[in-house]
Amino acid sequence: MKKFLLTLSALGLLTGFQASADEGMWMVNAISRALVQNMQREGLRLPSKAIYDEESVSLKDAIVSLDFGCTGSMISPDGLLITNHHCAYSDVHALSTAEHNYLEEGFWARTRSEEMPVKGKTAYFLRKVIDVTEEVAALEAELKAEGKPFGMRRLSHILEKRYSESTGAEASLSSMWAGEKYYMAIYDSCTDVRLVAAPPVSIAAFGGDTDNWEWPQQKCDFALYRLYKDGQPYQPRRYLKISDKGYKEGDFSMVLGYPGRTDRYASSAKVGFMTDIALPIITDIRGTQMEIIRKHMDADPSVRLRYSDRFFSLSNVQELQAGQVACSRRFGVTQQKAAEEKALAIPAPLLDSLDWSYRTIRKAECNRIYYRETLVRGTRLGLIATRLNSLSKSRGEDKKEQIGKQVEKEFSSLDLATETELLRFSLRTYYSNVDSSLWGPYQRQLYRQWGGDTDAICDAIAPTALPEASDPLCRFFGDVGIADFNKQVDSVLAGASLRNLGRRYTRAVYEARDKRLQYPDANSTMRLTYGSVKGYSPKDALLGHWQSRSQGILEKVDPASYDFTLKPEWEALLRESDDIPPVNFLTDNDITGGNSGSPVLNAKGEIIGLAFDGNKESLASDWSFTPDYNRCVCVDIRFVLWTLRHYAQLDGILAEIGK
Repeated sequence: MKKFLLTLSALGLLTGFQASADEGMWMVNAISRALVQNMQREGLRLPSKAIYDEESVSLKDAIVSLDFGCTGSMISPDGLLITNHHCAYSDVHALSTAEHNYLEEGFWARTRSEEMPVKGKTAYFLRKVIDVTEEVAALEAELKAEGKPFGMRRLSHILEKRYSESTGAEASLSSMWAGEKYYMAIYDSCTDVRLVAAPPVSIAAFGGDTDNWEWPQQKCDFALYRLYKDGQPYQPRRYLKISDKGYKEGDFSMVLGYPGRTDRYASSAKVGFMTDIALPIITDIRGTQMEIIRKHMDADPSVRLRYSDRFFSLSNVQELQAGQVACSRRFGVTQQKAAEEKALAIPAPLLDSLDWSYRTIRKAECNRIYYRETLVRGTRLGLIATRLNSLSKSRGEDKKEQIGKQVEKEFSSLDLATETELLRFSLRTYYSNVDSSLWGPYQRQLYRQWGGDTDAICDAIAPTALPEASDPLCRFFGDVGIADFNKQVDSVLAGASLRNLGRRYTRAVYEARDKRLQYPDANSTMRLTYGSVKGYSPKDALLGHWQSRSQGILEKVDPASYDFTLKPEWEALLRESDDIPPVNFLTDNDITGGNSGSPVLNAKGEIIGLAFDGNKESLASDWSFTPDYNRCVCVDIRFVLWTLRHYAQLDGILAEIGK
């Protein structure tokens, strides 16, 4: 096995293989004996059943999915949950008002009566995972024989309902390796979630999007929730112990969490298309949208309060995707994939079909991307128009009233100056890049009427008050839909299906590899990744240290920059205190989006930190893992405790977690 891995590593064929101890997002329900032995050789001091066990309590019982978007972990017997601040950002933003801006001020509940309920939030605890591959095959055959639909959506609906009824819990069906295996995850859920603590963004997100994906960082990126059941604090089956003894470089580290999506079974044709065509368009458009929003936020604090959550989400994705392009080119991911395809003898007709399909859809897909990024996502005025058009077609009075209230609430939250500038940019980009044959009739009329002057078109349709369905804004946005662009893509493919080709490719790669060494793509199911505390060299001859300290915060302070401004009391505390713990540290754990908030555990399964970011050099990891560069950026749990003690003075919380 070792010789096999070394051969793959030498070829650069790292995608999907356990090329080193730190690669792999392994399913917790399928931890093999060999994998546990590997982890134990690296330093793990726990048996496999201490990590995942369906019959008795294990570490998985302390790990929580927060709406399958972030990860949290239980840290007290009274329902206290810790995660990242950026996972709680939308909740903190929603709870904030002009009088109490918790993003800027921070939020600290000193009694349980002060904890603030978060509407619509759910925490999920994994109970067990069941292999239902044979059951899926039987149901699919049954549906086929009856002439009924048998796609994944239909299969999921039937089987999830079946298992929910039989277990009395939530059930979720997942496909692994494009249908090679199917698993049913059974979850207990908790819907009474309350915010307990969240530092100000100047502490939790120091450096803002400027430092995002960079190293070193100095973010105290944590937040606390409490779960309740029947009005009482939730009693978890297991909660994690927090270690305040620290760690050293080379120490074993393990992350348990819910990584969202990876695409490491993507073909060279797909990666080439995404890096050369699709993502550059998307990142360029979103970069300009960020500049527009940032300009208005910097000019008006009330706009910052309204738009901070939107800007945060936009910037995180835009920088991630720009990094994907840069790293894929730097590390030659497309070439790696092509070499792997050759080494694994993937059938030439399949590769030819993929190449032909991605070449053929380029123009049509560009049209679709430009439409989606401008008229669908480019301005909230588009959302307003879409909902108003929906309102005009609704029949039931209750439905109309519901949509009407949503529209009024959404419109009242907008800053019209910001949205009008976003609309102006969207119109210029749309008309300049989308094939005119795809414009709607009213869009063509406006273009002719104003002689192609998109600024004049913007002035003609931009609202000054809540519009009606008959207004120019709604007519413009209702003139075309995504279905029109989907039809063009389908027509140029002449019956071919990229989805089916991709599934065939995944299965071909799976069959060609040693199945014992494979982990499936992340899909928001619980995974384990292991590695060690480790620095890296971001550039030739430049060694990146594996820890950052509070002195780095003070060195970066810049009152002229929002991202690097500190609250006076926090700055004074940092300057006057001795023995401040390290702020952030690096591991080589294999993570992706959804792992945010995951506990970083030591060899005994104790929390030493929280995963909150990756480094810029790791941003191609959705397609390919690069072991010398991929790093997980973590907040040191000791710095979290120090902040709770010396800044927030939450002695009750510290006593609750035994600190």
